[in-house]
Amino acid sequence: MAFSRITSDPQIMAGAPVIRGMRIPVATVVRMAAAGLSRSEICAELPDLEEQDVAEALSYAAAVVSDHVVELSA
Repeated sequence: MAFSRITSDPQIMAGAPVIRGMRIPVATVVRMAAAGLSRSEICAELPDLEEQDVAEALSYAAAVVSDHVVELSA
């Protein structure tokens, strides 16, 4: 799967995945969505974002976690 809106550059946020080369980490967007904010609310909080950025950040996060097994407590 290709992600056109997610970039990583060692000179930006220490190489963490960010949205379109901006200093907005994918993790920040995912945390906001996990907290219950809608795409439009996230874009209102981070006005440089577009709703497609939020959608791709969530798709990226899903792809990353699909490759990892995390132990959950019973």
